[in-house]
Amino acid sequence: MKVFGRMINLRNDPEKVADYIRYHAEVWPEVLEGLRTGGVTDMKIFLRGQRMFMYMTANDDYNPGNPSDTPPHPRVLEWDRIMRTLQERSPEATEDEWWAEMELVFDMHWPQHL
Repeated sequence: MKVFGRMINLRNDPEKVADYIRYHAEVWPEVLEGLRTGGVTDMKIFLRGQRMFMYMTANDDYNPGNPSDTPPHPRVLEWDRIMRTLQERSPEATEDEWWAEMELVFDMHWPQHL
């Protein structure tokens, strides 16, 4: 299993923040299926103010930089387009990142901590 920590900001607009929360309360089935088909096994997104943190687990074959041979469902592409109108890169993101990758520096399940 692979784990990922990522961060991004929402736009500084209370209506856009409310829209983001509303969309995620009722995620489209095609989006969830696309995540699962792509190898994502769990995803949690936390929000404070404008800053969001995503914790995601995926199977060992998951490679975020290598899209699958199957093109995404049109609803997944539409979802991504809408989310990008609500989000903005965090200052830590590199030029080629939308969600900024974070480095895992502690896991209480690492062998040295058991």
